[in-house]
Amino acid sequence: MTPDTPHPAYIGLGETPADEATASDAFTLGRRLRHFRTAAGLTLAQLAERAGTTTAQLSHIENGRREPRLSLLQQLARALEVTAADLVADEPPPDRRAQLEIALEHAQRSPLYRALGAPVVRPGRTTPLAVLESLTALHGEIARRARESVATPEAARRATTDLRLTMQRIDNYVPELEELAEAAIRRAGYEQGAVTHRTVARMAESLGFDIIHVPDLPHSTRTVTDLANGRIYLPPASIPGGHGLRSLALQAMAHRILEHPRPGSYPEFLRQRLEITYFAAAALVPRGAAVPFLEAAKARRDLAIEDFRDAFGITHQFASQRFINLATSQLGIPVHLVWVDGDGTLVRGWENDGFDLPQDATGAIEGQSVCRFWAARQVLAQRDRTTEYHQYTDTPAGTFFEASQTGSIVPGSVGAAGATSRFSITVGVPFNHAKWFRGRDTSVRTASRCPDASCCRRPAAELAGRWEEKAWPSAQVHAQVLRPLPSGTFPGVDDAEVYAFLERHAPRG
Repeated sequence: MTPDTPHPAYIGLGETPADEATASDAFTLGRRLRHFRTAAGLTLAQLAERAGTTTAQLSHIENGRREPRLSLLQQLARALEVTAADLVADEPPPDRRAQLEIALEHAQRSPLYRALGAPVVRPGRTTPLAVLESLTALHGEIARRARESVATPEAARRATTDLRLTMQRIDNYVPELEELAEAAIRRAGYEQGAVTHRTVARMAESLGFDIIHVPDLPHSTRTVTDLANGRIYLPPASIPGGHGLRSLALQAMAHRILEHPRPGSYPEFLRQRLEITYFAAAALVPRGAAVPFLEAAKARRDLAIEDFRDAFGITHQFASQRFINLATSQLGIPVHLVWVDGDGTLVRGWENDGFDLPQDATGAIEGQSVCRFWAARQVLAQRDRTTEYHQYTDTPAGTFFEASQTGSIVPGSVGAAGATSRFSITVGVPFNHAKWFRGRDTSVRTASRCPDASCCRRPAAELAGRWEEKAWPSAQVHAQVLRPLPSGTFPGVDDAEVYAFLERHAPRG
């Protein structure tokens, strides 16, 4: 998949059947014609006489039931002292009634309304404006709720799975985004090493944006971009996670560079999110600098995510995700990534090396529990958190070498929720590629039989027999299970809060 190649899930979005579009255009033309006729102070009969047609014919045209021939259209335009282009223009006429009538007609021709089997309302000249306002508002709300209902948890999981499998097929590598990002950051003055905040700021300036750090960013957002005043609002620069602020700024700019339209569906929102995070990664760790660094480490048989992290001034999580972009396409190394939270639940995963990630019946992996014997779980029990943890893991799919690191998300840091939470990030490769990595001499080796439930999820028969009827644990409620899926054009964003924020910070005068 390339940035300008639509994902299969998006094909057909926004398309309108030809007969429906034609009927809608005829109605718009009719309402524009009526607008110009009434503005000229002419009756139907008077305009029909001037244009050489009949009153009945003109009535049909104004009500969208008939399209005029080109010659008649030109005669009507001359009679009204406007151009034919004025009559067929896409935009609605500068008349609120006509705008509402056109909006109502479009809504009633939509598949959503037709599926209701409800009658079509034909507003007349005496229909109160308030009635038209009310009807169009109701149709707008029906359409909004329908769009939100499409993004059910099941649909969102399917969209996420489709996107993951698409990236898996292309080895998680998108050359077009690599080239765009590197060209943009080098134009901003980048040469080598870590990308600085100043370089990111210069890149923003070249696009007509100022980066402004504010303490009152809306709680439902990571950044807010003011397109009218050329501003990108970020959290305060003093909070932990400097790389995070650079990444957030680059992601905000990526929407403009990649010319993203407002997302029309949840899958499109996810695709745009993937593209901007990929762009930010490729800008913070440009391919032209990253690949020589990794190739040199491979030649020394000393590849290590912690070195990659330190060389570019990024987090371990970010370095791991950037490594999997480049590992297969640039180094010829198949790889997998496992990111789990503190209780061993899979947050994100990716593989092209045959590593068997847990999944549900739909193929979704997010939220699944990973095997207790994988490095991703074993590292959570380690006391030494300063260096990477290494182990070999025997699985039904083969033996893999894995390097893991733990971390914590601290309240107040970029992307943090409300409480401190632990996680682990693991990068792994098949056994025959362990020779390129530091830590390959580890003696730690575990065996996993997952997805066989007897490996670590099903209790031993003896223990189950002894305790099954005698145990009554109090389960911890996972609040996220009860939360509704974020909805809206930008899922999870509180529009009222964002607009109030922009109004509060907009330059005056």
